[in-house]
Amino acid sequence: LKDLEKRLGDIIVAYRRDKTPIYCRDIKADGAMAVLLKDAMQPNLVQTLENNPAFVHGGPFANIAHGCNSVVATTTALKLADYVVTEAGFGADLGAEKFMNIKCRKAGLAPSVVVLVATVRAMKMNGGVAKADLGAENVAAVTAGCPNLGRHIGNLKSFGVPVVVAINHFVSDTDAEVDAIKKYVATHGSEAILCKHWEKGSAGVTELSTRVAEIADSGIANFAPLYPDEMNLFEKIETIAKRIYHADDVLADKSIRDQLKAWEAQGYGTLPICMAKTQYSFTTDPNRRGAPTGHSVPVREVRLSAGAGFVVVICGEIMTMPGLPRVPSAESIMLNDQGQIEGLF
Repeated sequence: LKDLEKRLGDIIVAYRRDKTPIYCRDIKADGAMAVLLKDAMQPNLVQTLENNPAFVHGGPFANIAHGCNSVVATTTALKLADYVVTEAGFGADLGAEKFMNIKCRKAGLAPSVVVLVATVRAMKMNGGVAKADLGAENVAAVTAGCPNLGRHIGNLKSFGVPVVVAINHFVSDTDAEVDAIKKYVATHGSEAILCKHWEKGSAGVTELSTRVAEIADSGIANFAPLYPDEMNLFEKIETIAKRIYHADDVLADKSIRDQLKAWEAQGYGTLPICMAKTQYSFTTDPNRRGAPTGHSVPVREVRLSAGAGFVVVICGEIMTMPGLPRVPSAESIMLNDQGQIEGLF
């Protein structure tokens, strides 16, 4: 709670005429804010459909925020279980990159193994197949789309952590398409395992869970973040853009570069970077699929999240206001006449 109160106090609410920041603690709001969040700090313990414990705590979108659950949930889970599985949202270029470079760095965590989820349908889409045609067998398109998966594997291995690919099975998948992914992944020094948890529950992922536990127990991981704290902010942005997105350069005008330098002068230069960009591509163009190279990353804006402890870099046309689907699930959730909850599934 002391850390929470400190971070709340670190939030910048305004700037003085001399450009120095005014913090929440300066207006004496941090104590009251901490009181409001006192109970929210406790992780929510829930039960899965197969009666297993799980923490649901936090979970911001990985395209506009850090995409991970709370540190307190993960560290609590590590005290209660031999193996802890945590999710990082969207593609590995977003959620996983931020999990490694932000959450693990700040919380002192070191993952033992990464499970990279892939689907036959995603490979076909990256191979040029239209959404309406994804249900038809197309081994050639699967193979053509696999370089996208290969890039994610390579990116994750650059953190020094072994990677296992979980092929999330759909009923339209064929054996030939699944085999094409397995063969491709093998050429990248990893293993792909077919998972049928949607159909069979935990029985459908026994092979995956066993293999993941074996790798975790082997201790072969040698985790390290992608960049050091001491690297300047713009170089950190360039490192992510070039090593994760495989861009040629980062486009940022003088005002953005000057803002980053000003934050460095105020003592924020050691903060990690939280990129905000489309989740549909390695580039900032949501329509560019596969594993593109030779592109640039345009930086539209930078924002200092002093309380959270990172710098948000807004790229391309991404919107930072998350949107609901046309018909959100909340519309079907209600209490019946007996006071029971309906519409959750």
